[in-house]
Amino acid sequence: MSLLAGKKALVFGVANKYSIAWAIAEMFKQEGADVGLSYAIPQLEKRVQPLAEELGVTFVEKCDVTSDDEIDAVFEKAGAHFSEIDILVHAIAFAPSNELEGRFYNTSREGFRVAMDISAYSYVALAQRALNLMPNGGSMVTMTYYGAEKVVPHYNVMGVAKAALEASTRYLAADLGPHNIRVNAISAGPIKTLAAAGIAGFRKMLGYVGERAPLRRNIDQEEVAKTALWLCSDLGSGVTGEIVYVDAGYHILGMPEPPEKWE
Repeated sequence: MSLLAGKKALVFGVANKYSIAWAIAEMFKQEGADVGLSYAIPQLEKRVQPLAEELGVTFVEKCDVTSDDEIDAVFEKAGAHFSEIDILVHAIAFAPSNELEGRFYNTSREGFRVAMDISAYSYVALAQRALNLMPNGGSMVTMTYYGAEKVVPHYNVMGVAKAALEASTRYLAADLGPHNIRVNAISAGPIKTLAAAGIAGFRKMLGYVGERAPLRRNIDQEEVAKTALWLCSDLGSGVTGEIVYVDAGYHILGMPEPPEKWE
């Protein structure tokens, strides 16, 4: 039997075929779930709609997560379409590109607000609405990154926003546990996505992690999707409030291999 047979999932954050959200949607569909997709801005519709048709997904909605009205409208439509849902996937993050270069101390007030609103608060906002569509419990999962814990060059305000996202995951898990809803986050290693393209020096980061990680490689979207499948299926029934790393082990390292000049 498929792991998600009979389950209904809403996946927010699809941008194109390289999106982690898209890999998760594909995996969920493959495992028997009825999937709904959401994208952020009108310009993405021409990319997302063909992907939805490829999977046979009929629920595709734009949602600007900075707008409570748009979030309410999407969940109202989801309620009419699915009646109930079992899974919420939040794969949404954004900071103005100029905030992801230079020094963190130069972060603007507006850049900080935008990053926190879209990258962290939106998980809370979606969870509020999803709760009403999960009378029998369910699972929620979001995407984070190691820059929430340690300083990563040029990640800047996004690291602070991801730290808030991880804290929100724990608080949501505590609040929603009595409703039989599990809330987790996946901390993925660097992957070539549309969002990653906005980080200065990303190519160097990708190369460095691939060389230094214990598995000596980078991870891909499918590996993140497999972890989301585990967390959102009955295989993860006892797991909540966790930050699960899918980064080829990079986060366990305390120091990279010293350069030869120190030998």
